[in-house]
Amino acid sequence: MFMKRSLLISLLLLSSLIFAQGSSSPHEKERVIGNVIKNTLETYHYRKLKVNDDVSVKAFDKFLEKIDYNKQFLTKADIDSLSKYRKKMDDQMVSGNVQIADAAANILKKRVAQIEGYRDEFYKTQFNFSADEVLEMDPKKRKWAKNDKELKDLWRKLFKNSVLGNYLALRDTDKDDKKKDEKAKKPKKEEKKLTDVEMLAKAHKSSSEKYDKIFSRLKKQDREDTLESFYNSLSEVFDPHTSYLPPKRKEDFDIDISGQLEGIGAVLQEDGSHIKVVKIVPGGAAWRQKGLEVEDVIMAVSEGEADPVSLLDMSVDDAVRYIRGKKGTEVRLSVKKADGSRQTIPIVRDVVQIDASYARSSVIQHDSLKGKVGYIKVPKFYRDFGDVERNCTNDVREELKRLKAQNVDSIILDLRDNGGGALEDARQMSGLFIEKGPIVQIRDHTNDLSILEDTDRSVEWEGPLVVLVNRFSASASEILAGAMQDYGRAVVVGSKQTHGKGTVQVLLNLNQGAMSMFGPQIGALKVTIQKFYRINGESTQFKGIYPDIVVPDVWSYTKSREQDLENALEYDTIKPLQYKKWNRFNLDLENLVESSEKRMKKNSRLQAMLDYAKVLEKRNKDTTARLKMDKVLAEEKSNSALNKKFKYDEVNKLISVSNYEASLKSHQNIKPGDEKQWREDLKIRGQEWVEELQKDAILEEALYIAEDLMGVARKSALSMRE
Repeated sequence: MFMKRSLLISLLLLSSLIFAQGSSSPHEKERVIGNVIKNTLETYHYRKLKVNDDVSVKAFDKFLEKIDYNKQFLTKADIDSLSKYRKKMDDQMVSGNVQIADAAANILKKRVAQIEGYRDEFYKTQFNFSADEVLEMDPKKRKWAKNDKELKDLWRKLFKNSVLGNYLALRDTDKDDKKKDEKAKKPKKEEKKLTDVEMLAKAHKSSSEKYDKIFSRLKKQDREDTLESFYNSLSEVFDPHTSYLPPKRKEDFDIDISGQLEGIGAVLQEDGSHIKVVKIVPGGAAWRQKGLEVEDVIMAVSEGEADPVSLLDMSVDDAVRYIRGKKGTEVRLSVKKADGSRQTIPIVRDVVQIDASYARSSVIQHDSLKGKVGYIKVPKFYRDFGDVERNCTNDVREELKRLKAQNVDSIILDLRDNGGGALEDARQMSGLFIEKGPIVQIRDHTNDLSILEDTDRSVEWEGPLVVLVNRFSASASEILAGAMQDYGRAVVVGSKQTHGKGTVQVLLNLNQGAMSMFGPQIGALKVTIQKFYRINGESTQFKGIYPDIVVPDVWSYTKSREQDLENALEYDTIKPLQYKKWNRFNLDLENLVESSEKRMKKNSRLQAMLDYAKVLEKRNKDTTARLKMDKVLAEEKSNSALNKKFKYDEVNKLISVSNYEASLKSHQNIKPGDEKQWREDLKIRGQEWVEELQKDAILEEALYIAEDLMGVARKSALSMRE
């Protein structure tokens, strides 16, 4: 908090100084914003860079990516004409005379009008889907069009691919409607079903209309849009989490952290021509529905039973507007899964249910094992969600007390898919499992080091502990898992490595002091100011945490970790701290690992996960889209069959789940008159919870590891007493 306050005071002084200097520039607002961003980055960012020609050269390439990521508008001649600004972006940031933004905006305006003409020409007739053509979808593999002829042919293929996408979405919707009628034993609907020819014509028409709207939107883009790309091209050279948020982006950021937007509860981003799911928000509608997953590509969206709208080549801002909507309404997402199969996923929009983000617990037993295992799921490190008394540490403490009352032999703490949250709870929750000592080191841009410690000598759980993580466990999750590993307190089980997000950002409102003369429409700056280090001296940044026992990871092929982001801060080490390791029993990791590896080789579900990951890795390397109809349909059929082949999430009846009711009840606020509905809802949620755990192949192996750890702990404790 002190760091943020000091930074804000410096910003106010800086903006006042800039105004005091005065300027006759017609771009006064841009001059002030540019100088504030530049000086803040140079003074407070963890990576000590100067905004100079070297930064400008790197920023130029990022600027081209931002204004035309898919290489669909600019030609090589356009790139050459903009290249004269390659080393001048830093100077233009200071002067406020952002010539590259003006030049790029003019070029894009001309190209949009030109390509709009291509649309008018190509959509006059139906496309030929018998020609054996492909379209490269990965912009990194695609080169800028050499000339207008190449650009025109690229757009012919893009339009063609869009029609194919719409056609497949219509086919999916038709199939799903038939399945719903059959499942509900309804008579076939009276309305006439579309033939393939009619569906193709409809797909053609809707694709043309979609691009008409896209080009209309692009023509309305103003200088502010290009300026945003300019500022962020420079800021993201420092690191991928540092960015300027103009007023509109600031509004979206506020919605995201409040968790109160009515929608599906998913975070989306542009991935080439597609819209990809990068996060499922705990407690959101998609999280409860279970069908939508990270790495899914949303191809089309329909409002209930209305015709689907293709999201191909649509900006994420526009896509979100189709997906968001009022609570209680249904949106249908036509999704392409990682294995290439397609599904239509209906989701009833709702506000994020914060209570679903809270920690919860169960007692789990396996027919082949003797011990009782306490299981605690922590979806995020929350603190003060409108309830000053509520935080995840206190909730986990209560869950531990419930589990101890059931005489469990060990605890599994599940931090999978937990992207972090309150740093204070990473510190306090770690303290529930150790006597006292340092938890994490934090270094700032001046190299000042601070240490967060557990000072409470009490230990809430002294027995065997397994911590589950995966590649989506980040930040606070990595701090806790790393501390448990360093103390020798727990066995960390999970993907080959965790996410690797080990930095701290602050959000600075630029509408302060002298800046307020421009009114409220200025925005904010998010800047990276600190970095986390484990107590053993290793950074959690970039590499994350390496688990003691590695389990199969279906998403191992994805580029979804911190180290996959351009300009991510590097991994490094500092001096380790002195700390007292856990001495009540030893983990005997060598034998635990050996036993687990032997077991996993014999586990058909885990082997299916490994095989599926290999298939997905192979599929992920093929980034071309087929444009020949018979090949597209054959590929769809193959993908659908492949999706059914790998079964690793079937219900395992050998696993029994109990004592979860109290955990679910503690998160409910029951209003008078809602008791009946509450009981019904509790029953459904309980059934869903049990089924989710029984389907979890990784959890099953964690149960075996917990059983092994019980034996190790008993032997070790006896040996120490002797």
